[in-house]
Amino acid sequence: MYLERIQLLNFKNHEELSLTLSPSVNGIVGINGSGKTSLLDAIYMLALTKSAFSQTDAQCIRHGAEFFMIDGVFKETSSGETSARGQQVTCSLKIGSRKVVMLDKKAYERLSEHIGRFPVVLISPDDTDLIRDTSELRRKFFDNMLSQLDHKYLDTLMQYNSVMKHRNSLLKQFYERNYFDKDLLETFDTQLLPLGDIIHQKRHQFIQSFVPLVQKYYAFISESREEVDLIYESELFESSFKYDYSFAMKRDLQLQRTTKGVHKDDFVFEISRYALKKFGSQGQQKSFVIALKLAQFEILQKEKGSKPLLLLDDIFDKLDDLRINKLIEMITNQTFGQLFITDARPERSRQIFASLATDVRMFEIEK
Repeated sequence: MYLERIQLLNFKNHEELSLTLSPSVNGIVGINGSGKTSLLDAIYMLALTKSAFSQTDAQCIRHGAEFFMIDGVFKETSSGETSARGQQVTCSLKIGSRKVVMLDKKAYERLSEHIGRFPVVLISPDDTDLIRDTSELRRKFFDNMLSQLDHKYLDTLMQYNSVMKHRNSLLKQFYERNYFDKDLLETFDTQLLPLGDIIHQKRHQFIQSFVPLVQKYYAFISESREEVDLIYESELFESSFKYDYSFAMKRDLQLQRTTKGVHKDDFVFEISRYALKKFGSQGQQKSFVIALKLAQFEILQKEKGSKPLLLLDDIFDKLDDLRINKLIEMITNQTFGQLFITDARPERSRQIFASLATDVRMFEIEK
């Protein structure tokens, strides 16, 4: 599967842009601020219906414009041959209206129906935030991956978040109005707990198959200099969880939020049995997040039966020669399918791409 063409209107800093793409390697070059990352974000949004970098959809509308539109055509490849008919995906948003995503000009009733149809993996300079930042960011990473793999997981997660939102709203009402209705609160608990059990089981099952892939790619990138691990931490592993959950009701009322459940889960990254966040060097942390993303790529490929789009944002400036050479080695070995690589230095990209025996197209984005 690859993206044959893409067109942007009023998306971030692109007033209008139309590109016909290589099914192999696409170099996106231009000075900083020209819109290279915005183009990757548009591709990401076509695949996953949301931005990888902006907090809200409205932030993706170009300053001074009233709407944005992204239009692209995806094509399937099988046994080296490309299908004649592509699938057109259009994503648009008008100020004051809801975002619309269409497949072959037919709008989805639920955007979640689109997730996983066109798998994508993004590697960006901010990825090390996964290690340094809060547990929420790590949960989002794994939830994003699992949602591309399993629609039932996505549906369950959306239900869980909806029920918890209503439960938290009720807790706030109790606090503000100084009253309490235990029976009413328990109607939400009877929904939340089974949904949390499903999410917990799926996360636990997934991690068991995912960790060996992360370890394999870390060993490849670092040339087996040290061992890494990934540990899934959850209150639901405790046999006393349901008792602890009910016992936390008083604290929930005081804090006006649900304090126990899978929304508190974390994923701990270790190197040589120590916390990567505290004891890992910058190089070790970068190697780990690349290993995470390459493991994500492989597991999506296995489950979906085709290679995901791989978006590499500004990696040449942020990685040392060892890690760059390992990625180039994988490109040369045709590990990946369609690749998008941004770079602020065109000559460097041309020099790197010159060694690749594949279809490479360079696109210069002007500010």
